[in-house]
Amino acid sequence: MTPWIVAGDVGATKANLALFRPWAGSPAPVREETYRSADFTGPGPMVLDFMARAKVEGVYLCLGLPGPVAGGVVRTPNLPWVVHLKDLAGLPGVEDAALLNDLEAAGHGLAWLDPGSLVELNPQAEERAGNRALLAAGTGLGEAILFWDGTDWWPSASEGSHVDFAPRNDEEMALLRFMREEMDHVSYDRVVSGPGLVMIYRFLRRRSPELAVEEVARRVTDPSGDLDQAAVISRSALEGTCPLCLGALEMLVSLYGAEAGNLALKSLALGGVFLGGGITPKILPALRTGRFLEGFLAKGRMAGLLARIPIKVILEPKTALYGAARFALVNLVPG
Repeated sequence: MTPWIVAGDVGATKANLALFRPWAGSPAPVREETYRSADFTGPGPMVLDFMARAKVEGVYLCLGLPGPVAGGVVRTPNLPWVVHLKDLAGLPGVEDAALLNDLEAAGHGLAWLDPGSLVELNPQAEERAGNRALLAAGTGLGEAILFWDGTDWWPSASEGSHVDFAPRNDEEMALLRFMREEMDHVSYDRVVSGPGLVMIYRFLRRRSPELAVEEVARRVTDPSGDLDQAAVISRSALEGTCPLCLGALEMLVSLYGAEAGNLALKSLALGGVFLGGGITPKILPALRTGRFLEGFLAKGRMAGLLARIPIKVILEPKTALYGAARFALVNLVPG
């Protein structure tokens, strides 16, 4: 019997599961489902629901999750989940299972991206062999490093976005003080993300209330929580209907570039920096203005090293899903 692969890209907001047959060449999902992560106590129940709907068993399961994998256990920082690999491997109808960090899964998926799925941000970029860095802004900021062995890239998970946020100027220092009013530890994950964009908007609104558009402010502060507040801000900024939203998005883009430059230096990512996540493709016009590249290059004596590194925006939303499927094919499926 030909085995099935169930792959999942499980984020803090939504989870995408897909069914694959083992393949030669590019993967093609047979079936896909999207779930709201907050509706579940963990990935196990959604996997069982997916398998029941697909009417399959004997599957090889690989999930990318938004958190560090340590000893077969994932504690997700932006979801109240503790996920054990042994529990997933023991689900009815599952032959074997693997857990990956979601950015590690995306790293495995980069191999299948065609050139049309990538947009270059650095006009001076040079294609070179070497390590790669991967960042993904969404509900949080994910990071991973892909190490080059001379033949191929090997993804390695990282929780680098949870390091201390490092302000570069007086305005960012004021943002740090503002955020410290609500949290003890301010990290890049808290700043360069959807919730971070909302926080930056609130910070700028306190400083310059006259720039706020009343209708936008009302929607951003909607107590029902039904709105995607970050989407309201980014959309208003890109449409040019709210100066305060534009300022918030420009600040986020600059900080995104700064942290991408940090990771590029730490990993010596001469092979390129790749940007994914739910937010990144949606703010592509803002990323192209030059503010991202300016933040990326502002590294003093190391600016020259960074100047020719490719910076590519990933447009393919299934990159992590394909990466999880690839990992299962190579590491779980017999033969």
